[in-house]
Amino acid sequence: MILLTDKPIEPLRPELLESVRCPGAGAVVTFEGIVRRESRGRPVTHLVYEAFPEMAVPEMQKIADDARKRWPQIEAVSIVHRTGLLNVGETSVLIAVASAHRAEAFEACRFIIDSLKATVPIWKREHYADGASWIEGHA
Repeated sequence: MILLTDKPIEPLRPELLESVRCPGAGAVVTFEGIVRRESRGRPVTHLVYEAFPEMAVPEMQKIADDARKRWPQIEAVSIVHRTGLLNVGETSVLIAVASAHRAEAFEACRFIIDSLKATVPIWKREHYADGASWIEGHA
């Protein structure tokens, strides 16, 4: 499951976990990115994520494929990223990796989130309590 969605992501979504369950997997590792109340020393009111799906989804798939090549023990990968307005406490990204062993699952999960943040064309605008905002993203 590789997905961009404007709908809320439920923590530990049953369909996300089910999408990576495999008879050969002895471990499922998840990562949940959550909107925090403070960033750069400033109170955050909300975030807005924008993405170009025609570019972002294939790049997300490429990252999943790269992870499976680096760690052949990986049985399955799911990545779901939210777009639109997110309030403090909401889930922005959820990643699940199933592998024969936990070490590879943990390593792959970290590789996926680090690669996603570095390369996928998803833009984040942080909005602060004082009315200012700040943008982060990749072309």
